[in-house]
Amino acid sequence: MGESIVLVDKQDGIATVTLNRPDKLNALNRELRLAFCHAMQELRLDKDVCVVIITGAGRAFCVGLDLRELGTRASGIRDEGEATFITVIDDMEVPVIGAINGFAITGGFELALACDIMIAAEEAQFADTHARVGVMPGGGMSARLPRAVGIRKAKELSLTGNYFSAHDAERMGLVNRVVPRDRLLVTAREMAIQIAGADQTIVRQMKRLYDLTTRHSLGDALRIEQDAFRDFNRKANLGELANAGDAVIARGRTQASKN
Repeated sequence: MGESIVLVDKQDGIATVTLNRPDKLNALNRELRLAFCHAMQELRLDKDVCVVIITGAGRAFCVGLDLRELGTRASGIRDEGEATFITVIDDMEVPVIGAINGFAITGGFELALACDIMIAAEEAQFADTHARVGVMPGGGMSARLPRAVGIRKAKELSLTGNYFSAHDAERMGLVNRVVPRDRLLVTAREMAIQIAGADQTIVRQMKRLYDLTTRHSLGDALRIEQDAFRDFNRKANLGELANAGDAVIARGRTQASKN
């Protein structure tokens, strides 16, 4: 039996999901999409998982939908019931880090954009080639890309279909950081460990809050945050908060001494 098309490794509350179709640059055929959906849905139900890292095997993160399936039943948007390879990321309650190891193209770019945080290898390249291929986006490109880089830059990237580098992506604010390829998963895991070490109830609530507020106007977003704050205050344990505050100050001093 061959190796699974999606690999899942779980250690210390961190799950690493690897798209494993390297000979096809992790192009999303129906088999890969279904396996990815199943893996993410299972991780969503795993209460021991605090952070998910998504990456690709080989020289590509993901080059998008398998074009050989376009126009066939296998190219349908819904992959598993009402779920798609994008919505299973949206539905995660825990933070999702995209470790972009190589090409993130079109649907693969949309997959990366759905992640909460992106770390890119120096060799990574991005592109939205919908206009070059001649298909309309369906994975959130027109919604997420302008929120990440601004409407004018998003239009430039989508209408030209030009490739751009990891360092260009960092300058645009699209990725959080760029690292050598051999440090990519190490760096992603280091960040995941930091997230896993925080208050997990608040981490999940803050992730959801950011997702909600960024979909609304500033005024509505402020009201949503205040509602969440009032709800938290009604349930807060002041003694626990004081102890946590002392620990945060001590951690800050340790970090400052290292800089």
